[in-house]
Amino acid sequence: MRWVGRLLAEIMLGINILIVLMLLLAAYSSYLNPQSFPTLSCMGLAFPVFLLANLLFFCFWLFVHRKYALLSFLALIGCWGAITTYVPLNWFKGDAPDNAVRILSYNTRAFGEKASHTKETPNEILAYLQQSDADIICLQEYIWGNKLKKKDIDYAMRKYPYKHYYSLAGGLNGLGCYSRFPILSATPIKYKSRRNGSIAYRIKVEEDTLLVINNHLESFKIASSDVKTYQGVMDSPGDKKNAAGLWKLVKKLAEGTSARASQADTIANMVGTMEGQKVVVCGDFNDSPISYTHRVLTDCLQDAFVESGNGFGFSYTQNRMFFRIDHILMSKGMRAYQCTVDHTMLASDHYPIWCDVAWE
Repeated sequence: MRWVGRLLAEIMLGINILIVLMLLLAAYSSYLNPQSFPTLSCMGLAFPVFLLANLLFFCFWLFVHRKYALLSFLALIGCWGAITTYVPLNWFKGDAPDNAVRILSYNTRAFGEKASHTKETPNEILAYLQQSDADIICLQEYIWGNKLKKKDIDYAMRKYPYKHYYSLAGGLNGLGCYSRFPILSATPIKYKSRRNGSIAYRIKVEEDTLLVINNHLESFKIASSDVKTYQGVMDSPGDKKNAAGLWKLVKKLAEGTSARASQADTIANMVGTMEGQKVVVCGDFNDSPISYTHRVLTDCLQDAFVESGNGFGFSYTQNRMFFRIDHILMSKGMRAYQCTVDHTMLASDHYPIWCDVAWE
């Protein structure tokens, strides 16, 4: 019966080799331009799945056939940079200096279904922003409705003397900024997609000028039917009907990834012309830390969460989808402290992300 054991070991090794190849492809998929390789460039979304599978194989071989564990170990070494980007650990970072500026970015999802804001029934998101102690607040999906007016939002945020609002797609989306420091200018960055956009604020911080680029990049446009397909695959991965629906979902993901590529290139080119200046790029990128969007922007900037955050930092956890798609990036001459995705705030489909940043 030894041959049976050897056969099973060879089959498991073959599966392990496949998992390793998929892990490495996911880890380095950010170097594939989505406009040329739209489907393969989405592999970064599956990075944690292949990482977990590889870790399980590593543990399995340690008990069954220790020599084979070297394969998974080398794979982990080969994608160590992607691992530390996806799951940073910064347990021993010091406290922020007194002159640090707190920046908060939040996709409000229309302030929680356009609820009202009164003393008796305060809007949860507005109350959170008021108590955040942030110096600069960047908002995405800044939309209001019948019960909640823009004047109500501005009044609630009245301790911030400087503000700016930019409408997208005729009011179907919007970008907003509230600041304790003077906003010297606000320059829109327009894309082909009218529902998405970016805006660059020049903000006077003491004796310095800080460029803050607030973003809502191309979304995946996932419909309720796509969510059902995804959940069906999670529940019954072998179902052929689910597999066909999954391929349609992958194509939709690829379309969104391709559109974001040109948007990321536009922002990166803009930042590239500002060498030596202090720059913060934040907002809803709709892309994970292992993506072309993130990689292109962190070629010229650093990720505040990677530098000072801990764990996965998922900022979107709806419908059993877990991603860190909201980011704060900053110039490489700046330092980040305590970058946090606040999972206590449940009023939107995104969690807010905040960080203290400082510079010489």
